[in-house]
Amino acid sequence: MTKAFSAALLLLLVPFIFSQQRPANAPPAPPAPTIEEYEPRAMLVVPKHEVPRAKYPFIDIHTHQRDSSPAALDKLIADMDRMNMKIMLSSPVAGSYGNRSGRGESTQKYIDGIRKYSNAARFASMTNVNFSDLEGAAKQLEEDIKYGAMGVKVWKNLGINEKDKDGKRIPADDPRLKPVWDVAAKYKVPVMIHTADPKPLFDPMDKFNERWLELKIQSGRANHGGVSWDQLIGEQHNLVRTNPKTTFILAHMGWMAHDLGTLGKLMDEMPNMNVEFAAILGELGRQPRAVKRFFTKYQDRVLFGKDRYDPEEYPFYFRMLETDDEWVDNIRKYHGLWHLYALDLPDAVLKKIYYKNALRMFPSLSTDGFPD
Repeated sequence: MTKAFSAALLLLLVPFIFSQQRPANAPPAPPAPTIEEYEPRAMLVVPKHEVPRAKYPFIDIHTHQRDSSPAALDKLIADMDRMNMKIMLSSPVAGSYGNRSGRGESTQKYIDGIRKYSNAARFASMTNVNFSDLEGAAKQLEEDIKYGAMGVKVWKNLGINEKDKDGKRIPADDPRLKPVWDVAAKYKVPVMIHTADPKPLFDPMDKFNERWLELKIQSGRANHGGVSWDQLIGEQHNLVRTNPKTTFILAHMGWMAHDLGTLGKLMDEMPNMNVEFAAILGELGRQPRAVKRFFTKYQDRVLFGKDRYDPEEYPFYFRMLETDDEWVDNIRKYHGLWHLYALDLPDAVLKKIYYKNALRMFPSLSTDGFPD
């Protein structure tokens, strides 16, 4: 390389080199945002349809209301009327059964409050199972059903935290609970069961985990008592399989919405298996065509559920079910770092999901105010 060429190259590079250096008086560069702070604004321009009110009256089978005082129910009625919720079916999380005076939640006390209310038909309640008394659990459930409980709610404590008198874990398919499911079958009362949590919450918290942010924000969700996701979910499926006369509703679609092919095979195998989609629209909205096919095929076995009660969040559900909107923000960032696509369900399927399936599975609910 000649000296003349080297000098010429240096002259060409000098402006570039100096352009990459920050002036001495320039403000410091802002710190890189964390994953929690990163909120990119998409340049994509697409139609957005706000749906503040459901197209058809609907029944929410997955709420956790336990205050049946007139003031509390009045407030709920105002919310429900705005969004077109005709009936709220409360599903207590755990520990609500019988008439537990001074000992926490009481299914019968909650039902008493509903009965005294002027719009009693707008509310109903499930009950829980007393897992601390395996011998008497079926009798207690039968008492609650006769008192007015319209369903059974089983939470994820069964399989993880519940222990028998010997300190052994009580799995969902424990044969000692067979009398409980027989009572539900006898009175044609559905069992809504929440087992485990989303599978990524059981997986290593590494760069491959799509729920890494949730594990960081809510570290307690990684505590599952040392039981694997496959074992817990397998026990739930065995419970449904070995009690064919009992109607089961898998809360959160049994945390199987990430694998609709397998879930469909299970539903084909077990006609007593049904699903609701509380808190998992983030899973559904990233596969809209597959979900639409699934909901169409199993349209008689899908029910509306929301879980966390927040009137401001219901329009997100209506939008996802009713419109064909694209690039929809997830309801909670930590549920998945992706955008969603609405399902655009046909009216016939919407009606079944919104109210027809619930009215069929919970026949004691009032049919007043529902179309055909």
